Amino acid sequence: MRATTITHADIVESVRQALQHISVYHTADYLKHLSAAYRREESPAAKDAIGQILESSRLAAIGKRPMCQDTGMVTVFARLGQSVIIQSDKALPEIINEGVRLAYLDAGNPLRASMVADPVFDRKNTRDNTPAITHVEVAPGHNLELLIAAKGAGSENKAKYAMLNPAADLVDWVVDTVAGLGAGWCPPGVIGIGVGGSAEKAMLLAKRAVMDEIDMADLIRRGPSTREEELRLTLYDRINGLGIGAQGLGGMTTVVDVKLMTYPTHAASKPVALMPQCAANRHGKIVLDGSGPAFLDPPDLSDWPPVDGKDPSAGLRRVNVDQLTRAAMADWQPGETLLLSGKILTGRDAAHKRMADMLDRGEALPVSLKDRVIYYVGPVDPVGDEVVGPAGPTTATRMDRFTAQMLDQGLLSMIGKAERGPDAIAEIARHGATYLIAVGGAAVLVARSIRSARVVAFEDLGMEAIREFGVRDMPVSVAVDARGVSVHTTGPNAWRSMHVPVRQ
Repeated sequence: MRATTITHADIVESVRQALQHISVYHTADYLKHLSAAYRREESPAAKDAIGQILESSRLAAIGKRPMCQDTGMVTVFARLGQSVIIQSDKALPEIINEGVRLAYLDAGNPLRASMVADPVFDRKNTRDNTPAITHVEVAPGHNLELLIAAKGAGSENKAKYAMLNPAADLVDWVVDTVAGLGAGWCPPGVIGIGVGGSAEKAMLLAKRAVMDEIDMADLIRRGPSTREEELRLTLYDRINGLGIGAQGLGGMTTVVDVKLMTYPTHAASKPVALMPQCAANRHGKIVLDGSGPAFLDPPDLSDWPPVDGKDPSAGLRRVNVDQLTRAAMADWQPGETLLLSGKILTGRDAAHKRMADMLDRGEALPVSLKDRVIYYVGPVDPVGDEVVGPAGPTTATRMDRFTAQMLDQGLLSMIGKAERGPDAIAEIARHGATYLIAVGGAAVLVARSIRSARVVAFEDLGMEAIREFGVRDMPVSVAVDARGVSVHTTGPNAWRSMHVPVRQ
């Protein structure tokens, strides 16, 4: 049996290139299905959100910059042929980490480092996004296959697992679970279902499943030929029938595909895992055969569809945040799109925790929140003449525990993505404040509206430092108005009652 020798350097370069590639380019299969969803969408708010994702994706591809500011936790499914010899004194996961390090510290396109070394206590950032989560399978063959993904926390945090009774209805569990996820995973995307094996096997199946090629349009056209395909179609219809829609705004398409992988399990068990894949959908497969590094081919710019050419700002309310008052926010309507200009602050998990601790100790904050707007964002570092790198919103529910305390400091409004919890909504209404959303997955588009940026507090927190952005016509939608009405409730409820079928 012949052996294939693959060098340490070739693996490193292949991983480096793949991670740079998937940070910038959407896969062609996802673009095809998202474009179809855009064309058929009847909800104006959801159609606008999908349009922003598509336009931002095109800009990311042209500028070769990350499509989302959360450039992900690296996950690698490695399939090592038994006839492969890796020419290195390091284990495969260590070699992969070298590629990750080079990709995330690339001077021409730096990617945001999000990994923390200690998950329990200090949670100190590793600064290079290592280590990757690597799974190695040994199989017959002469190649090294690497399926490389970069999973953002918004979708990763929504992963679910349950040990069902063998007779329990799988479809009902999946649909009920997706209904409870909210919009933090940035739909429209893919839902992966893993069934069988053990607890950990089911989770791996679900995560692996979301990386399969999106083929729902072909499946609908030809019809199901197996029970598994029938199940996928049922789940696709039922999930989209929930009316959650793009970004949770209410609409026809919540998922562009549902993937399913199974494995034998104990007769008394039915382990089920659910893995959402966000609108970034970053993954790619490379195969090394000993001839050198393996590379992913960039997509053709014709893969991006034309987005309606109308002026996106026509008829929209323009808001000068430097002169914003509670009285001015009182007539904002849930779902209304605003264009913000002026100075806004930024801050997310670590900054909010530090501010809360300071307030608990009776200390003054380093920057006043009175009459200010704060944006929940951790931007990518800028390159060249950029003011800031891609700067899309993070999931706002993580800041719910701090909301009352920050509003008590005079904060007027917050910008993030996804829904707020009931306690946070009650505080927003009590203070006559508002909560706005920017489109998750449109990080490049949002960054274009940021004209200046400077760190004003907590510089040691890196991407989580408090910054002041000068913005011009930053597009946002009213998610919770000053009365406490949430579009993440009213929007899906309206579209669920209409029950507009996606299969058209």
